[in-house]
Amino acid sequence: MFRTKLLAALFSIVLAVAEEFSFFNEASSAPKIEENEQKLTWHLKAPERTVTEIKTPEPEEPPLETFTVSASVYHPVPGQTDSTPFITADGSRINKNNPKKHRWIAVSRDLHSRWGGDISYGDSLQITGVSDELDGLYIVRDVMNRRIRKQIDILVGEHDKVMGFWKDVEIAKLN
Repeated sequence: MFRTKLLAALFSIVLAVAEEFSFFNEASSAPKIEENEQKLTWHLKAPERTVTEIKTPEPEEPPLETFTVSASVYHPVPGQTDSTPFITADGSRINKNNPKKHRWIAVSRDLHSRWGGDISYGDSLQITGVSDELDGLYIVRDVMNRRIRKQIDILVGEHDKVMGFWKDVEIAKLN
């Protein structure tokens, strides 16, 4: 008997809280309580609710800032780098067996943030306009000699059959 009264009291508290926070709408019927000496049974009807999907417009990505530059390739050899050909300007170490796999580039100093440009070490650049093989995503790890302007250098190995100089290459900074 005590248990039944306790459960009824708890139920009335729950019902009062639910009504206070509008868990039940006015259209739903009051819960039915059947008392029995041995057990208490509750029959609750859940209120009908509809879920409406709120579509928020996706924010438009700002257009990527692109630069038009010239491009060439370089090999990690002392004649094309400094005295430490397998260490880039940012301290990264080049794989001697397959430098091309890194997809790293050097940028001319006028493009680099250290000398007033917009590109820093570690930035990802999307390159288009070189070739199907070399177009794609690269990471800036090196800078070029100070005499070079508006140019990038793509790191390749000595044994890779890639040579060339390309004008009107588009680069876009991704981060």
